[in-house]
Amino acid sequence: MFHLPIRPRRNRKSEGIRGLIRETSLSAANLIYPMFVQEGTENTPISSLPGCTRWSVAGLVEECRRLIDLGITTVDLFAVVPDDKKTPTADEAWNPDGIIPQAINALKNALPDITIMTDVALDPFNSDGHDGIVEFRPDGTYEILNDETIEILCRQALCHADAGADIISPSDMMDGRVAAIRATLDSEALDNVSILAYTAKYASALYGPFRGALESSPKTGDKKTYQMDPANIREALREADLDINEGADMLMVKPATLYLDVIAAMRAHCSLPIAAYHVSGEYLMLKSAAASGWIDERSATLETLLSIRRAGADMILTYAAPQAAQWLREQ
Repeated sequence: MFHLPIRPRRNRKSEGIRGLIRETSLSAANLIYPMFVQEGTENTPISSLPGCTRWSVAGLVEECRRLIDLGITTVDLFAVVPDDKKTPTADEAWNPDGIIPQAINALKNALPDITIMTDVALDPFNSDGHDGIVEFRPDGTYEILNDETIEILCRQALCHADAGADIISPSDMMDGRVAAIRATLDSEALDNVSILAYTAKYASALYGPFRGALESSPKTGDKKTYQMDPANIREALREADLDINEGADMLMVKPATLYLDVIAAMRAHCSLPIAAYHVSGEYLMLKSAAASGWIDERSATLETLLSIRRAGADMILTYAAPQAAQWLREQ
């Protein structure tokens, strides 16, 4: 026998001891479920996101009842918009009778204690598929117009807040939009509505299944002039400072697992709550590997979500939220 006065394994010898010293926890309360809502009465499974659905308003309400029973109290709503309602100026985005205000009203009437977050960006409503208004030039080039887009985002945010949204979540990455939305909400006595800013939204290759779910891929070019370069981390901290100074209540890093270093850096940099978005491509990689029998889906998913919490995220948006909440309840 070796004389080893220091044996770290003593702190791992039973589940009871491991539980006593566990540094990071994961619970259903940390999870936010992104949900897609569409017009009509059909609930349509999403082929690009196995386990997820394009919900009717009635179906959305019933699913949210189930989520609350699982301990998930916050949902993030995304609009599925028919092509005939998409325009270059995204007018449907601030329609008070649109699908998102309908969904908010139905949820608040049926489940008044649910917390509703709404996505604020133009890509589901824009016939060009971009998060902002596109100006095409005679020479064939184009530009995503920043300030003109912000004007529409403010109308969209006000529309959602008027309907009863608790948290407005601008995902567009336009410069100055947090300050403009905050000023708009405050001017209408909606100063209690929170803003969760997509602070560091990277121009990632992992958004494909989400764009398939919303049919919102850009018709021209890409989103690299407004979403962040995956090579940069100092830029994320600059964006954090701007969003904090403009009045954001919470900050987000998107995607999550490939950007754990950014989450950790942002956690060390500021005191605001931090969200991380476990995006569609990250979710689908786990689902695909599990379907092929190469990994155990339950263990790999919970380990992934725990790693995001360990990096410093207070809350996680994930398509795995209902299943993860069920697994956490069982264990």
